[in-house]
Amino acid sequence: MKTFTSILFLMAIGHAVIAQKHTPLPHGMLYGQKVNTLDMMPAYKLEAFMGKKVRVSTTISGKVLRVTQSNGGWFEMDGGSGRIIKVHFRDYGINLPTDLRGRQVIIEGVAQKQFIADDMQHFAGDTVAGKKEHQIKTNPKRVLSFEAKGLMVL
Repeated sequence: MKTFTSILFLMAIGHAVIAQKHTPLPHGMLYGQKVNTLDMMPAYKLEAFMGKKVRVSTTISGKVLRVTQSNGGWFEMDGGSGRIIKVHFRDYGINLPTDLRGRQVIIEGVAQKQFIADDMQHFAGDTVAGKKEHQIKTNPKRVLSFEAKGLMVL
């Protein structure tokens, strides 16, 4: 009788664990600080909004492609036209669920363009002007980085 009871108990625990893994993330779930949605823009407009600026504080919305590291809140967001926005939280204590993949989210923080040496060659001592200066092709699918303060699941 004890073995039968213990088997039922283990089965009940197993069902509870399975049920916890498949629960959907609720709408409005917050990670980090509260997100200000007044000046929100789609993620695909971020690079155009930045223009020549290297860093910009903003709020963007987009689709999570994958969670690369749940501890510290590292994930990749679709930036449109094949671009990827690599996002991480300023606070390392944030733990994101891997179920966030494919969900629409709103994030607030600081967007930053990655430095490409070919773009700034004149700062590296290359004083050649003219044809060489304009022949350098940069990668159109370069990655933007984003340091998030807060995230809200839609």
